[in-house]
This record gives sequence, structure tokens and C-alpha cells, in this order.
Amino acid sequence: MSIKRIDVGARMSGAVIHGNTVYLAGQVGEGEGVTDQCKSALAEVDRLLAAAGSNKSKILQTLVYLSDIAYFAEMNAAWEAWIDPANPPARATSEAKLAAPKYKVEFIVTAAID
Repeated sequence: MSIKRIDVGARMSGAVIHGNTVYLAGQVGEGEGVTDQCKSALAEVDRLLAAAGSNKSKILQTLVYLSDIAYFAEMNAAWEAWIDPANPPARATSEAKLAAPKYKVEFIVTAAID
């Protein structure tokens, strides 16, 4: 099977397609608060999935990292406003130290492609 890379950089690709699956790099967003960062990061997830020929209804799994688990309810509100309610993926959320202090949330997504 071939491998296709999207938004290739020196360190990583924004997404990698192998077979009928697309793997997204960790997506962080801009903004001061968790809600703004979630909206920004999830918009980038939408963009990358579209570039790969997929969409949020085909997400298989999402890993969510929060810089502080106290943001859990706020992240869930943004997530629930965004996700396809008819096709929720498997999801895990944990607290982690993120790449830079300004980041509060990061999403790692795996999705199917038809």
C-alpha cells in the first residue's frame, strides 16, 4: 500500500494516509482560552480530514490532551458542539504537559477514508 503525506514539514506531516486510514498529527489551536483553542484546533482537523478525503463523521479515534484536567468540562462543551453526534468516535482524554505553555488542548485524530 502506498503512503501519502499532507502538509509535509521538516519534522512531521500534518496528516499521513495509509490504505483507507488517515492519521493526523497533534492539533493545537490559537486563542487565550480552552474554548477558542478547541475551535481553532478542530477547524484544522476539519481541514486536514477534507484534504485527506475524509470528514469528522469518519473519525475512528481521538486522543485529547489537556494541560490541566480542570479544562475537561469546557473542552467537552466545545467538542460536543463540533462532533457529529450520530458518529462519535472512541475517545480518551488525559492531562499532559503540552509542547508550549500557551497550549491548553491538543487533539490527535485517526479517521477512515472511503
